[in-house]
Amino acid sequence: MTRILFLFFALIIFSTSVNAQDMYRVTADKLRVRATKDSKSKVIGSISKNENIAVLEASDAKFYKVKLKNGEGWASKDFLEKIAPAAKPTTPQANTPQPSATTPTATSNDMYRTTTDDLRVREKADPKSKIIGHLPKDENVAVIDSSNTSFYKIKVTNGEGWVSKEFLVRISPVVKPADKTTVAASVPLQTKSYTNIIFFAVVALILITILYFSIKYASGNKFLIGFAVIVILVIGYFCFITFIQEKIVSGTFASTEDIQYKTFNFKSKDSVTVADAYKDSIFTSKYVIDGDMIKLYDQQNTIMLLIRDDHTLIGEGFTRGTFTKK
Repeated sequence: MTRILFLFFALIIFSTSVNAQDMYRVTADKLRVRATKDSKSKVIGSISKNENIAVLEASDAKFYKVKLKNGEGWASKDFLEKIAPAAKPTTPQANTPQPSATTPTATSNDMYRTTTDDLRVREKADPKSKIIGHLPKDENVAVIDSSNTSFYKIKVTNGEGWVSKEFLVRISPVVKPADKTTVAASVPLQTKSYTNIIFFAVVALILITILYFSIKYASGNKFLIGFAVIVILVIGYFCFITFIQEKIVSGTFASTEDIQYKTFNFKSKDSVTVADAYKDSIFTSKYVIDGDMIKLYDQQNTIMLLIRDDHTLIGEGFTRGTFTKK
């Protein structure tokens, strides 16, 4: 009889804990669910954007254990947004001091700007720890821990990391909204320059002048006139495609290097889908082409790709690497 009562109360406690599970919403386009909390483990399923799932365990620093229709798995915490917190006891505890209103929290993060190019982001506050990324010069980052004498803990695209405080300068505090909202894709600012247009207009004027005098002093020689016309048209065409015509990028560009961003799939004129190896996710962003440079945003950081030719892109700053068209 004692065993039956024990099992009965155990079932009641277990059912209460299940009901207390937190509900989260997926913010990535397609979130992969793996068999273990390892970014290289087997993918056992995927969850679509804005779908709600129950989190069974949230103790790991990078992955949450989630409940699937056909079992359980692990997913990256960076793409899960809490929407229904578990119920907590409201009874006040005796002699328990209440938190002070001036206690520092995550909402008091400060914004800093990098003062050097290729600033290394490390896994720990140790100059010999693993490098998890790089930051370009004048990049804005949020500092979440400034207690260390040599390193600051910052928020980066692949989670958190440590950088040398000597290469950061404070610019302003971060004001965090009370309710967390999903970051919407935005388009980087594109500087409008008329230098190329003016240069092309000057070249066109010079070519027309040369053509005029060639016809005038050719003394009716059709061969010389035709040759001059062909040369001027060729020069004008190459000037047009070099300085005036907008560059277009299409297709999928991939890299075999051990870097954060593995592939860039340019689906339309201003939309690209990016595969993030560090977060084990795929996201879509808007992009612009400024001269020979492609610019897009990954929430906090600006991704820059230099167009070397129609089949090769070169990552700049935080996105170092060579990407070849498939």
